[in-house]
Amino acid sequence: MDAKIRLYVDHPLGAGQSVPLDRGQAHYLFGVMRQSVGGAVLLFNGREGEWRATIAQANKRAGVLECDVQTKPLQLPPDLWLCFAPIKKARTDFIVEKAAEMGAARIVPMQTEFTNSGRIQRDRLAAHAVEAAEQCGGTFVPEVAEMQRFGSIMDGWDPARRIMFCDEALSTSRAAPLLAGATGPWAIFVGPEGGFSERERNKLRGLDHATAVSLGPRILRADTAVVAAMTLWQQALGDWG
Repeated sequence: MDAKIRLYVDHPLGAGQSVPLDRGQAHYLFGVMRQSVGGAVLLFNGREGEWRATIAQANKRAGVLECDVQTKPLQLPPDLWLCFAPIKKARTDFIVEKAAEMGAARIVPMQTEFTNSGRIQRDRLAAHAVEAAEQCGGTFVPEVAEMQRFGSIMDGWDPARRIMFCDEALSTSRAAPLLAGATGPWAIFVGPEGGFSERERNKLRGLDHATAVSLGPRILRADTAVVAAMTLWQQALGDWG
């Protein structure tokens, strides 16, 4: 029985486990995708891998699925956080989606001195992370944290988690040799469209556990910079090798 549709559920998964659907999931599965009793769906919850399930009950407002067999084990991403300055709504959504697809374990919106967006809708961003995991075949959904000020993040930072920060003042990208061999937990810091302020840049440069990298000779949009930075880190230290 082939299953094309993947759903994230906040419910235990296992052989013979019944999984109730909420109203939104039922509408999507039965109203939009036109599924019916006996159909197959792939489920994951970020804890117990991916499971193929059979639709046992179906109506417009609810439904029940029954787990049959595990199709993928849980695949955790590297211990990598993305700390980024939110930008325009659609492009912030893009950043969260790509971070989830590319293997961030935690996503932290960050209020910097030049951040234009003063607030975020965390629930909406978390939903985008779920949708990205559903679409890309992932079995883990990164946490999307509440927005925090740069200073607060720095004040509570554990130096055991190294920082790779994107510094537009650098002209040459040498990320791979700079990061080589530096295993353990990491975070990527990407500033807003105006970049980090001089005070923020000096703060990061003064940390023994922070590494400044360039993303090349061209100025990148903030959302492009996130993708470029995560690519550099994954190639040097992540699970792409």
